[in-house]
Amino acid sequence: LLGRVRVKSEVSCLCDLSATQVRLVNWREPKKSAAAFGVSLLVLVSVATLSVISVVSYLLLAVLCITITFRVYKSVIQAVQKSDQGHPFRSLLDRDISVSPESIRLLVDRSLVLLNRFTDQMRKLLLVEDMFDSLKLAGVMWMMTYVGAIFNGVSILILADIVFFSTPLIYQKKKVRQNETNINSVFKRTSAFFLSASSPKACTHTHIY
Repeated sequence: LLGRVRVKSEVSCLCDLSATQVRLVNWREPKKSAAAFGVSLLVLVSVATLSVISVVSYLLLAVLCITITFRVYKSVIQAVQKSDQGHPFRSLLDRDISVSPESIRLLVDRSLVLLNRFTDQMRKLLLVEDMFDSLKLAGVMWMMTYVGAIFNGVSILILADIVFFSTPLIYQKKKVRQNETNINSVFKRTSAFFLSASSPKACTHTHIY
């Protein structure tokens, strides 16, 4: 029973994580979305220009510089004010971030389902179960050879990251403009209707009847 409750809680955590990702992509929280977009783009550009080892080392050094500076700053403040607030990162240190076997098992099960579907579909395409589908795959792979000659994998990831974050923002702006245009058109039609109704011709016409 406890295992089922824990699995359900972990499933809800995964759902919350996916919901958080959706909010980031849709720019529901602009500051967090901008930070996620900037960090992801910076990491991808760094990987494109430097080695992965250098990128990881620089990232860890940057995090250490921030945390050490903040720790020293808080220690100086506590010494000056003679307060005993404790470690500034105590809440983060006490937080449980361990991964349980149930969550790993759940992720593995989902990955196995996707992997089995992929291998089954590739087997059908490569062994020409359907001629039309296999020809479509051959055409796509032929086009990808030209894409690979122009871009490398990291460049494609950079473009995908830009499209991934910019498309919802552009869509929302266009949607707002379209709504404003619709509201303005309705307002103009309503104003024209009332102006035509209050014109002298309309009043004369109404008086005759």
